[in-house]
Amino acid sequence: MSFRRYIAPLVFCAQVASSFFDTALQMVVKERCANATDRDGEQKAITNFNMTFNMLIKFMPIVPAIILAKVGDRGYRKVPIAVPLVGYFVSRALLLLDIALGWPLQVLYAVPVIHGLCGGFASYWAGVMALVSVSSGEEDRSVRIMRTELVYGIAGFIGSLASGHLFGLYSVDIKQGVILSGLSVLLYLICLLYATFILRVDHASERLERRESFGILNQEAREKISIALLFASGILYDIAVAGGMEMLAAYVLKEPLNWGATEVGYGNAAGSLLFITSFVGVKMFTRCSVKDESMIMVGMVSFAIGIYFMAFVTTTPMYFLARSITLFALIPMPTIRSLLSKRVKGSSYGITFVMLQLSFKLASLVTTPIYTKIYQATLDTFPGFVFMLSSIFTVLSMIPISIVGCRSARHTGYERIQGN
Repeated sequence: MSFRRYIAPLVFCAQVASSFFDTALQMVVKERCANATDRDGEQKAITNFNMTFNMLIKFMPIVPAIILAKVGDRGYRKVPIAVPLVGYFVSRALLLLDIALGWPLQVLYAVPVIHGLCGGFASYWAGVMALVSVSSGEEDRSVRIMRTELVYGIAGFIGSLASGHLFGLYSVDIKQGVILSGLSVLLYLICLLYATFILRVDHASERLERRESFGILNQEAREKISIALLFASGILYDIAVAGGMEMLAAYVLKEPLNWGATEVGYGNAAGSLLFITSFVGVKMFTRCSVKDESMIMVGMVSFAIGIYFMAFVTTTPMYFLARSITLFALIPMPTIRSLLSKRVKGSSYGITFVMLQLSFKLASLVTTPIYTKIYQATLDTFPGFVFMLSSIFTVLSMIPISIVGCRSARHTGYERIQGN
């Protein structure tokens, strides 16, 4: 396979750029909200901004992402990847201008709007997963998808480690954060050029897709039920992870942790490190012939315990210890995508993956404000309560996937009897 067919360089570069943006945004929001009268007021201002920002991110891409997914399933696999990169480039440039020109914080609400109208992460990541899926066989698909997640994680780890230090670079003529945001914009421009002019789709995979019959689902009722259960498990787990991580971004900025830019970068890097440990876990479990459903359960248990422990974190070392417990927490999502890809037609990978991403966003449109209000209400008594809530949602997400595992084992047993 030639270099022009590799998706990994694009994924790596885009995630480094995203890590730079995330740290810059987090620190800019903290600085702009620092004028609040007290710590609780600052926390409420930060969480209110994050709530509105995140809800816009989740709502805006719904229609554009569906349109782009349908275009991708017609054979134009690069479109659902390249168009969102345009949105990334323009919206990240807006943060750069906001920092350089000192615009009001509210201007940054345009970032998720621009980002979403171009399909957002829902379209971008669904496009990447569709491209990886059509280029791999069913036997090695879980590992191939997890390998892409690994590249994503390593990039996030490197970008997060560097971001905290880069944010502090400034001079008399350059404001703090301008260099970091500028690098993010530059990297997204490189990604856009790579996707447009260099990346090539595996034409052998496209021919394989055209040989398959059209229609999203295999027509067996058993497959439809399994797909519904996989969606339910994925949605519940995403609520647990996304809700917990959104509140964690504000939690580390308050007492007793009270992190600065460097610590924020290290914290984000610790989260990215989980991609590496999760990939090692998938490789290890695959060699031991552990079923996909069982791997998902291991990952969910890992996150449930780690996020529960996070509720009682009061020092930075305790934070990183809690993070280390979640070492397999990123196994479930790519493995769920792998299981879904084995139950739908190749010509429908794009729409299936984007519907999964959008279902996450629609669910979080409800849960994000709930998490935010609960966090604000318990700020003075037990701010870690939201992490216990995430642990509960994780346990609930294990129920549908365990049913899928039981149904799969029973069906395999029937096939073995018929074969004999």
